[in-house]
Amino acid sequence: MATGSQWIEAARPKTLPASLAPVVMGIGAAIGLQQASIGKSLLALLVALSFQVGVNFSNDYSDGIRGTDSSGKRVGPTRLTGQGLATPKAVLAAAISCYFLAAISGLGLCIWSGSYLLILLGALAVLAAWFYTGGKHPYGYLPGISELMVFVFFGLLATEGTIWVQTDSLPWRTWTAASGIGLLSCALLLVNNLRDIAGDRQSGKNTLAVKLGDKSSRYLFAIYLYGALILGVVSFNLRWIAIVFGVVMAILMSLAMATVLRGASGKELIKTLKQVGQITLIYGVAIGLGWVYLGL
Repeated sequence: MATGSQWIEAARPKTLPASLAPVVMGIGAAIGLQQASIGKSLLALLVALSFQVGVNFSNDYSDGIRGTDSSGKRVGPTRLTGQGLATPKAVLAAAISCYFLAAISGLGLCIWSGSYLLILLGALAVLAAWFYTGGKHPYGYLPGISELMVFVFFGLLATEGTIWVQTDSLPWRTWTAASGIGLLSCALLLVNNLRDIAGDRQSGKNTLAVKLGDKSSRYLFAIYLYGALILGVVSFNLRWIAIVFGVVMAILMSLAMATVLRGASGKELIKTLKQVGQITLIYGVAIGLGWVYLGL
């Protein structure tokens, strides 16, 4: 029987900043456009958080019943199913409950704003989350596809959806910042997969990190961070605050980059995962505040 702390760890709280960042940034854009709604903002946050936790539990369930998490070479957070700490049915129920909460909150948000197309996009997001590791042919076991999905759903859709339901507009600068968040989300995924290369290779999980190998994956991590930095600076339309933002983010990103490029592995990369999550949240909050102060 899993303890409460084990359930919390299995929910992977270190990944939650990745779901918060685009919504916070989107709220900042709505405020900058003077069309923000407290109620819609809170619903968007609830959708993001419950969806992210649902993804984490469904991955725990699917990888667990497939045997991927049974490899002795895998490290990282608690895996309830793979480690036999909770029954697969209990973990699946937790995942479904989170998706249900996200769906109800998202449906209410779409109806409130009249953005009915987002209902379809939300349904696609849930399907993408489930089939990441679920089903007979999970795309999370294939190189490149999971990165594309993370970029689209945790970067573009999460940011632009939050802005659209409040403003009915999507200024071009929000797309550059949303792309930056997408790249940081890809960096989070890469660190996670880099940590598990040995176990994933053994279990047949052919992630992008497995395909590229250890060294190239580390260089790709740096590219993700540098790409996000450039896009973030551009999102300020090269105004003075862009310099401050760029310098601060470059320092924070350099610390994470140095750890990865020097060959950190195992539990060291768990710390890096948390660090990248914090960078992602700071990135989203900083840009959001910049838009609040300077407008769009």
